[in-house]
Amino acid sequence: MSKQIPIIDTHAHFYDFSHPELKWVWLDRDFIHPILGNINPIKAPQYVVENFHAESRFSGVEGVVHVQAAIGSPNPVTETVWLTEMNKKSPIPIRIVADCDLGAANAISQLEEHAKSKLFVGIRDFKAEPMLAAKEINPAYEASLKWMAKKQIVFDLDCEWQNMGEARKLADRHPDLPIVLEHIGFPRKRTDAYFENWKKAVKDLAKAENVTMKISGVAMTDPNFTKKSLKPWVETCLKAFGADRCVIGSNWPVDRLFSSYDVIMGLYREYIEKLSTSEQKKILNKNAKRLYKF
Repeated sequence: MSKQIPIIDTHAHFYDFSHPELKWVWLDRDFIHPILGNINPIKAPQYVVENFHAESRFSGVEGVVHVQAAIGSPNPVTETVWLTEMNKKSPIPIRIVADCDLGAANAISQLEEHAKSKLFVGIRDFKAEPMLAAKEINPAYEASLKWMAKKQIVFDLDCEWQNMGEARKLADRHPDLPIVLEHIGFPRKRTDAYFENWKKAVKDLAKAENVTMKISGVAMTDPNFTKKSLKPWVETCLKAFGADRCVIGSNWPVDRLFSSYDVIMGLYREYIEKLSTSEQKKILNKNAKRLYKF
């Protein structure tokens, strides 16, 4: 059993509405999530690392990656500064996947500002998938990705299966860029046809050796999940990417809408328990430590 193996949670979101500059538009009182719908149960005034630690500590979590959450803020670097201060008193180490419009004229200067924090390890840009869907190659975006590759800054990518072919092309253009596919591609449906299309796209994307699969948000992708219903999706990821290129994440507190923290992490442990101890350690923490520079 792998219960004794520590976990690096590669996907969590922190927020605090009392911050004078930061905004979280997706948590506004009247905001309806375009995919999940009503997420009012998680719209607390604050969710910071101490709150996360209270929920996750019995699951053996020894580190956490905060992923871009202060959407709508005037300056994305402010979130990085805020999290860097939070880390000083955190019970577990934090790393930061920040926000940046990588196609903007000032993108590289903004990346350099983020990089003033030693905790800055990655970028998630929600404009990436529309760009992939349009089959667009933006010179400014390409320059930002080259900067990130040189610095070994992770490109955390939201990408549904329909756009994974273009994601593969992007990965091939930037073979030194570490790319992490979030939420197993955030499946939108649970039909057999959808699963087969998703599976084929995942297997193709896995051929790009600089891409890692983030097994995260699994409750969000299947709100009425069971251990059995999630298993083929997770096993497909494990088989396609192997133990060397998989990490796990909770997507907390969003996935609290659908489950409890210990249940999710317990399922992850069960899904990999037949692997060797060495392989389990890679998936649960070693790969994340390497990618996200713990």
